[in-house]
Amino acid sequence: MSKPRHIAENFKVGALLSLVGGYLDTYTYICRDGVFANAQTGNIVLMGLRLTDGQFVQALHYLVPILSFVFGVIAVELIKSKFNDDPKVHWHQLTLIVEMAVLTAVAFIPQSRNDLANVLVSLTCAMQVEGFRRLNGNAYATTMCTGNLRSGSENLFSYMKTKDISARDKAAQYFGIILIFIIGAALGAVLTRAIGMKAVLICLLGQAGALVILRTHDNSAEPEE
Repeated sequence: MSKPRHIAENFKVGALLSLVGGYLDTYTYICRDGVFANAQTGNIVLMGLRLTDGQFVQALHYLVPILSFVFGVIAVELIKSKFNDDPKVHWHQLTLIVEMAVLTAVAFIPQSRNDLANVLVSLTCAMQVEGFRRLNGNAYATTMCTGNLRSGSENLFSYMKTKDISARDKAAQYFGIILIFIIGAALGAVLTRAIGMKAVLICLLGQAGALVILRTHDNSAEPEE
């Protein structure tokens, strides 16, 4: 008999966090100096371009969120190691609470300090991608789409070849997460242009929804690695 999966792998949780992931990418790009909070590959490419042009100071502009992403991953691992067996609060929940606190602070950072805002947003995105890595037992990401697109396409081909229903369902989940990410990006663009830097507070709704789901099922089993 297979081990029950943790509620953090639930599609509803993944959908809410993917909505947040897409939203944050357009928020930082539109409102915080054209930096991608989630897609560090884009920041690495832009940093490389600045280096080849001899614009070393500008290259640091992209290096900062990259390093912040690294620290975010490490932060989640530290939280997990300390609270993995805590009966009062699960480390998934604590990770979301920290993310929400950080994004609340971002809303009040003036645009003259976009560098600091980008550091903190990249930190939260790293925490999210590290803390929520499985969707119904399958690896996925809530803050970027490339891996999801590959996995969805792979399962789609498998279904077309074998008519395996499980492959079809996996493909649908991956493409569903991508669609939700796109919706989040669109919402982020519209609301950021309308509200400005405090538009990041809208993300708290998605994270709070995911936290409610986690709290409601806080006695669920831990997912298999």
